[in-house]
Amino acid sequence: MTTIVGIRTKEGVVLGSDRRASKGFFIGSKITQKITKIDDTLAVAIAGQLSDADYMVKLVKAERNLIELRRGFPVTVKESARLIANQAYTGLKNYQPYFVELLVGGVDQEGGQIFVADMSGAITSEEFASSGSGSPIAYGVLESIFHKDMTNEQAKEIATKAVAAAMERDPGSGNGIDVLTIPNLSLVVKERRR
Repeated sequence: MTTIVGIRTKEGVVLGSDRRASKGFFIGSKITQKITKIDDTLAVAIAGQLSDADYMVKLVKAERNLIELRRGFPVTVKESARLIANQAYTGLKNYQPYFVELLVGGVDQEGGQIFVADMSGAITSEEFASSGSGSPIAYGVLESIFHKDMTNEQAKEIATKAVAAAMERDPGSGNGIDVLTIPNLSLVVKERRR
């Protein structure tokens, strides 16, 4: 129960999320951060079981560091998304699935990229994406406003509008909006109580 969005721009990527964490029909937290920075070029937005996602993110951070140390150059955004998807697939095949869907956003030599990594281990490259219980509403906003030559500043506004629209109708989303911009990793917290 959440809403996360990711948008690829000509300058990089923008990730957005609401701040509500649900426990069934109970609001467990109103200040949950669902966007996690991996490093200066990569972040993930989390939909699903936060404990599963937190564990996966810690594993992937460590794995990325080891790979970079071994080979001497940075891991790409796609490779990072593949590491996350492989971890999800391993859990699924071991009958211990990670109940998460992650939007992996980052900037590398190929520019800004958004990947969706789901619990089955699949990844897809997207220009924009949304996940969580509010995603059908967020997609309506994204589909109507997105264009390829967008700046990060424009994408921040669209991400905010998409999450805000979902918060209006989805009971699993609410309590504020976080927006993260890459490459400069500026996290903007927009307070909005619901």
